[in-house]
Amino acid sequence: MIQYAKATMNNGLKLIIHQDNSTTMAAINLLYDVGAKDESTGKTGTAHLLEHLMFSGSGNIASYDREVQKAAGENNAFTSNDITNYYIQLPAENLETGLWLESDRMLGLNFTQEAFDIQKNVVIEEYKQRYLNQPYGDIWMLLRPFVYKNHPYRWPAIGSDLSHIENITLDDIKQFYYEHYCPSNAILSIAGNVGKSQCIELVEKWFGTIPRRKNKKRQLPQEPVQVNPGKMEVTRDVPYHELIIAFRMGHRLSPEYYVVDLISDLFAGGKSSILYRHLVINRNMFSKLDAYITGDIDPGMFIIRGRLTRGTEMADAYKEVFKEIEDFISAQPGKYELEKVKNKLESTRQYMHTDIINKAMDLAYHELLGNAGRLNDEIGKYREVSARSIQKTARSLFQLNNSSTLFYYSNNKNQQF
Repeated sequence: MIQYAKATMNNGLKLIIHQDNSTTMAAINLLYDVGAKDESTGKTGTAHLLEHLMFSGSGNIASYDREVQKAAGENNAFTSNDITNYYIQLPAENLETGLWLESDRMLGLNFTQEAFDIQKNVVIEEYKQRYLNQPYGDIWMLLRPFVYKNHPYRWPAIGSDLSHIENITLDDIKQFYYEHYCPSNAILSIAGNVGKSQCIELVEKWFGTIPRRKNKKRQLPQEPVQVNPGKMEVTRDVPYHELIIAFRMGHRLSPEYYVVDLISDLFAGGKSSILYRHLVINRNMFSKLDAYITGDIDPGMFIIRGRLTRGTEMADAYKEVFKEIEDFISAQPGKYELEKVKNKLESTRQYMHTDIINKAMDLAYHELLGNAGRLNDEIGKYREVSARSIQKTARSLFQLNNSSTLFYYSNNKNQQF
């Protein structure tokens, strides 16, 4: 059970405080309720580019990273389709420095053309390195618009096309910043060797005077129900074939979320899982085989992704995966197997929360979902999942008409022998 206290500033900023006296450190996590799904179709990649620019300093701070280092801290950030998240870990006595730094860049960034051009070039090179010049790097570029036709999940957080990033202007970034980076659109969580009154006082000091700006409200298009299976074939200069099957699943707050997450663990949660035992060890059809969920706030995807062994035909691999699915839904999972994945999930979560950064991050995220207290209820929700509900949900999830399959072929002739 993670104990916490909450407060809301007059400008709308939500604050969550978790006191942990077993450490000498403090973690600051600032979550902005904005991600790639809030971009316009011709300017994808804006949220991620802005994340980079947030480290370029402000009118008061020339270098954000340098000030964090001077306070003996470490920091990082990430952008997803749903959120943008910034975090710092530093000695608890330097908590005020971290709050000062975060408040300063919420108040006003260093919107200079020079800083913008530098960060844009960094993101362009990241795009080329990770998505254009890396084997299998374009899979998500292909898969997302294949699965989603209307919803902005149809592009990855880095952007759907390199030209979009190249064409983003400084004015575009400024507009996006002022529409979304405001106290009422943010959740600040602090964890570590801190006190409630201390945190409220410091947050009021550094964030309380930031004006309440009106953030842009979302109006996202929804996906229609999928009625036909999708299939796409591509050939790339890669060493082995890959098979990627995506099934559309419910949103993060749907009751089925916990069921589907456990199904992914039963399918590919380690070397004793169903797909690994049957198709990697016993049949040697795949050298790698994973099943996982995207975990999106809006309706997401259940992914089965496997790298075929040399000599395995794509059609045979596809057929055998669906045969395993049919076998899975024909009978409820055994009590031992289900208990095993539940225990593993619980132990993983408990281990993660020995780190104050993870606690601060998860508290903020669950507050975004509706209430930070949800974090303490999640293990119980997984525990409540029955073998019967797994079978029922699997039958609905694994409908052929609910699938989109990417056949990713290697042009390497040695793949066939």
